[in-house]
Amino acid sequence: MRLVLLGPPGAGKGTQAATLVKKYNVVHISTGDLLRAAVSAGTALGKEAKGYMEAGQLVPDTLILGLVEERIQKEDCQEGFLLDGFPRTPAQADALAEMLKKLDQNLDAAVNIEVPLNKLMDRITGRRICKDCGATYHLTYHPSAKGDQCEKCGGALYQRADDKEETVKNRLDVYEQQTAPLIDYYTKAGIIKNINGDQDIQNVLQDISVALGGK
Repeated sequence: MRLVLLGPPGAGKGTQAATLVKKYNVVHISTGDLLRAAVSAGTALGKEAKGYMEAGQLVPDTLILGLVEERIQKEDCQEGFLLDGFPRTPAQADALAEMLKKLDQNLDAAVNIEVPLNKLMDRITGRRICKDCGATYHLTYHPSAKGDQCEKCGGALYQRADDKEETVKNRLDVYEQQTAPLIDYYTKAGIIKNINGDQDIQNVLQDISVALGGK
């Protein structure tokens, strides 16, 4: 099964991705992880990407696409993959479609997790991370029993800069401008699966499973 995972920041994509890859025996492909791995390994694409990153520039679509193409041709992707973080724009979606066509493949579905804007703000700004072990908590939904300390290691909990209200507003604005048009793109392609993300995690997973044919 070949899937694209869509949804705004705070929609719970990471949580669902971790479960979906196990359920469907597919590979989770995060473009951020691909970039870091390629740079760390010093591959040709990694060296090229590093130049852009060190200059503070966006890595070009063609380079990202090259990394994705390289990854999905590996043996562990034979059963399929879950793309997370790519495509971000209709132009990237077009490029992805052309690349898959060349490989005689196609996407089975674009899973779009929907959550109301006010709920997203609450989800993200309430998030707290342990400075020592990286464990994640939430002031409302998953508070630490030790207050501002991690239950696991006792480390101090903090709010990431990305999770502060003003930054979250900017992230959501960027999503609406750049990525939300992908919903129309995949709706027209006939493969969109809109999922209510404003419910229990297990219910979201159940709805995704039903939308994908109950598999």
